[in-house]
Amino acid sequence: MSRRRLTRRQFVAATAATTAALVTAPYVRGAHAAGKLTMGFWDHWVPGANNSCTELVKQWGEKEKVEVSIDYIPSQGNKNLLTIAAEAQAKSGHDILSMPTWWPHANAELIEPVNDLMEDLIKQNGKVNNTVEYLAKRDGKWLAVPSCIGSQIKGPCTRIDLLKKHANLDIQAMYPAGSEPKDDDWTMETFLKAAEACHKAGVPFGIGLGETSDSVDSAGAFFQAFGAQLVNAKGDLTVKTDEVRQVLDFYKKLMAFLPPDVPAWDDSSNNKWIVSGRGAMIMNPPSAWAVAKRDAPQVAEQLWTHGFPKGPKGRYAPFLPFFWATWTFSKNKEAAKSLLRHLSQPESIEKLVAASGGYDLPAFANLTKLKVWAEQAPPAGTLFSYPDPYQRQTLSIAASPAPPKIAQQIYAQATLTKMCVRHYQGEAMEKTLAWAEGECEGFMRS
Repeated sequence: MSRRRLTRRQFVAATAATTAALVTAPYVRGAHAAGKLTMGFWDHWVPGANNSCTELVKQWGEKEKVEVSIDYIPSQGNKNLLTIAAEAQAKSGHDILSMPTWWPHANAELIEPVNDLMEDLIKQNGKVNNTVEYLAKRDGKWLAVPSCIGSQIKGPCTRIDLLKKHANLDIQAMYPAGSEPKDDDWTMETFLKAAEACHKAGVPFGIGLGETSDSVDSAGAFFQAFGAQLVNAKGDLTVKTDEVRQVLDFYKKLMAFLPPDVPAWDDSSNNKWIVSGRGAMIMNPPSAWAVAKRDAPQVAEQLWTHGFPKGPKGRYAPFLPFFWATWTFSKNKEAAKSLLRHLSQPESIEKLVAASGGYDLPAFANLTKLKVWAEQAPPAGTLFSYPDPYQRQTLSIAASPAPPKIAQQIYAQATLTKMCVRHYQGEAMEKTLAWAEGECEGFMRS
């Protein structure tokens, strides 16, 4: 399950409105958290998941004597992003609004800081991963609270039987349920050899090279594993480096072992590929496995979700978080903070994760070993490694660590996957790099 790419026009519209940021008021509980509170939450694709969220909100509202109202806003057709843009422009809307990935930064001037709340939650639940801090913190101010609802890692989802038969790799032994991974030999070289073996056997890996988020997210993890950045954290162009050349060479080898139409894949393609039984691996959260349980149980019982292969600069995995943000123009900020604290309690998070069948991921370090992931089946333990319980990977987002304003455009325009496709299709390395450098220069000016 993933989010649709936003066009440049929609991006500009969503980030046009600005205003002065207000300083957050001290957190007050009890009688001050009263009145009315409106929420715009992401409309979950898992049946029944919204019900658990509604129940938690109503419980809080009854206790705090607050009248609550929830709108569940789908991501289909970018309705959630368009809602964010409309409310930012009108300076009116929900007291709490769900925002994916880049959108807290894009609307930073209109968002109420939550430093006091985040400091308390980190003390209670453990550190958040670096991607959450990169996306939700600016100039020392926390812009939003990470929401487990909708947050996901897009790690490898592998056919146990096919990888063992054709590549002589036992992925369950490498990533055993209930214990720490034995993944020292799970490297880019091993991955490439396995891709070649499965391709020769007629069951190739299904890794998209299109322009939607599943493809971009996978490319981002591979780029980072090679230390390849188009723009660094300071905002300097770093396209023409050995690391970028290395990852393009890697992708040129890998693409020879992938289905020939992967440059045209969208976010449904890899799901369909693994559920159909035609492939040995995809990069996805457990949505494809969940669909297989329903539509192709013989495939589902052979699927195992696990960690990314290690590259020269480490082991990276795509993490796409959702956030809960409060506007500076919200009418009941203290009630909003009180509710976000309630939804971020360990017992609340465990209920939300269970309701999603293990799809949703908390961003806090102490909440990666909930029993729901160990209990999911078939096969037993298939999702145990999904939340990276032993923190063996660096959770990242494509185009980071570039300043978010630039990174969002690299991400939205699928610059990484376009580079890979151009070079694979025969364009000279230096010409591909020159093209990407020109694209990034344009993003830096906009």
